[in-house]
Amino acid sequence: MLIDTRGARERVELDRSVPALLLKLGNYPLHHGGVGVVRSLGRCGVDVYAVTEGRFTPAACSRHLRGRFSWPTTGSEDPAELAEGLHGIAKAIGRPAVLVTTDDEAAAVVSELAAEPGLSDDFLFPRCDDPGLPRRVASKEGLHRACSEHGIPTPMTVFPETLAEVEEYAATGAFPVVVKSRHPFERHRHPTVRSSTVVEDPDRLRAMALDWDDDPSVILQEYLPRETAEDWVVHAWWPGPGAAEDATLFTGVKVRSWPPHAGFTTAGRARWNDELATLSRRLFDAVGFRGIADLDWRRDLRDGRYKLVDFNPRVGAQFRLFEDSAGLDVVRAQHLALTGRPAPRAPFPEGRAFVVEDFDYAARVAYRGDRTDGPAPDGRAPSTEHGWFALDDPLPVLPMLVGRTTPVLRRFARTWVPRARRLR
Repeated sequence: MLIDTRGARERVELDRSVPALLLKLGNYPLHHGGVGVVRSLGRCGVDVYAVTEGRFTPAACSRHLRGRFSWPTTGSEDPAELAEGLHGIAKAIGRPAVLVTTDDEAAAVVSELAAEPGLSDDFLFPRCDDPGLPRRVASKEGLHRACSEHGIPTPMTVFPETLAEVEEYAATGAFPVVVKSRHPFERHRHPTVRSSTVVEDPDRLRAMALDWDDDPSVILQEYLPRETAEDWVVHAWWPGPGAAEDATLFTGVKVRSWPPHAGFTTAGRARWNDELATLSRRLFDAVGFRGIADLDWRRDLRDGRYKLVDFNPRVGAQFRLFEDSAGLDVVRAQHLALTGRPAPRAPFPEGRAFVVEDFDYAARVAYRGDRTDGPAPDGRAPSTEHGWFALDDPLPVLPMLVGRTTPVLRRFARTWVPRARRLR
């Protein structure tokens, strides 16, 4: 990102004649990132449409949403079926719309369907020269190989092909180790592990493997101890190789995450990191990436190097951590670029904060007396964005609260109500 120390002289102004579609594959209604996309574009006067699971999901309840489409998907559909579904949505919208994807599966499908007849007429979206690139970098195995090829540091990673190789690692490998799904779409088709999991010892790894097929489709990644590591994030709109001057790039730190020290950001702060920005630019150009990206980096304090942990080729759930004084974030930057408008330049939003209320409450309890994930800027945050609540858009927090409390109430009904009846 270009840093203008003179202050913002203009505010972001999007082309309101071009709508946007929030696209997701799979079933995850309680997603604060999707709500953030709806608010970001809707506040700029853009008509925002979204694929939602129903009328009462947080995104569907946003006052900034113009329309919704109920389209149950798993990510395992035939590409022709997905293309037909997208064409039907485009027909209902009635004019070309900017596509914003919120999961790796949707980003991969859109890229691979780019050559389908009519899709480029229906939607505006960035196109990589290699349509398979988003799927490859979203894959933990593909990303590791790309980083090795281009000299980008990553944690040491093992790719077991059989349960026997998992057992071999349990007998000889280093612990703790992080277990992750190897490829995108696996969490929908066959979720060997639903999220990144820190495994403390060989017996725990063996116990997990009891539920795996002989082809486990996992990776075993070096765990960088939290006592000697820092977690950083990069969010970017990257228009393509050699276009750094037109790019928008932000860096920041994870303050807390869920699961603790290993999961997604529940609290973060914007903090400029020139070395990390340079590494990220080099990676984007080396692999030929175009689009919005969300990168997770971990600085290993033992050798001082930043090591890439995840490359998400789509908007990240915490992207609203970064909005500068011109009102620019990566979603607005993409809309500007795809509609032929220049992006205003303003100072980096140093110190800005982002909090996901529900999960950060649990994270605060878990982190009590423990160090944070990254070196947050000193002092009070000049501004804070919340994942769920907003004064100009209060309704999305209600279905979130219902969604979070429903499993607790069901468990209570299964466990305590029968017990109370027996006691009576």
